[in-house]
Amino acid sequence: MTPLTVVCWKWRTPGYRSQFTADHVNALSRMVARHYQAPHRFVCLTDDATGLASDVEALPLWSDLADVPSPHGPGKPRCYRRLKAFSAEMAELLGPRFISIDLDTVIVGDLGPLFDRPEPFVIWGETDPRSFYNGSMFLMTTGARRSVWEEFDPATSPQTAYRAGKFGSDQGWISYHLGPGEATWSRTDGVYSFRVHLAPAGGALPADARMVMFHGVHDPWGAEPQRLAWVREHWGVAA
Repeated sequence: MTPLTVVCWKWRTPGYRSQFTADHVNALSRMVARHYQAPHRFVCLTDDATGLASDVEALPLWSDLADVPSPHGPGKPRCYRRLKAFSAEMAELLGPRFISIDLDTVIVGDLGPLFDRPEPFVIWGETDPRSFYNGSMFLMTTGARRSVWEEFDPATSPQTAYRAGKFGSDQGWISYHLGPGEATWSRTDGVYSFRVHLAPAGGALPADARMVMFHGVHDPWGAEPQRLAWVREHWGVAA
């Protein structure tokens, strides 16, 4: 069986609240290796490979859609360049099957039931009532939803999704374009949002958790999450 490619992204975005580093990539790579036993590639698509661990395969990140602004205004995440992952040409770069994961993620349990799903496309849901999906994690047979890339118009698509009430940059377009009904992960699969599910309860880790996503204002390396023993145990201690 062809190994799954695990993909993360690192690029510098001046003015954004979080600046991701090689240490964050290396932490994610360690967590994946610890909790996913099947053979896999770990790839970082990046504009700067300095400091990446030897087991991280660095690939140059394209500039397509890099300058498309967020419809939510300056300082908000603008991740439209990730949409190219939906193109058919990614098969040559990433292989026939890949999963994309945000760097602000803490992995705490077995990833097999999440990564080994058979559907052609699976994406995280259940975080924001304004959108069907969250772009923090998606699994795909390469090219399975190629229209997400092919039908995106940088001049009109961001505002079209925004006016339809879909929240975010790339995830807003994905939600608008695909609509409801795609296969998703949720709390029933052990995938939790720190902001939505854990923080209101004091940050306690649910017993069935496999992954905790830190989308929003908190990062695993930030002061508040670092007070939690399970964050320090699984993600590591921030330098």
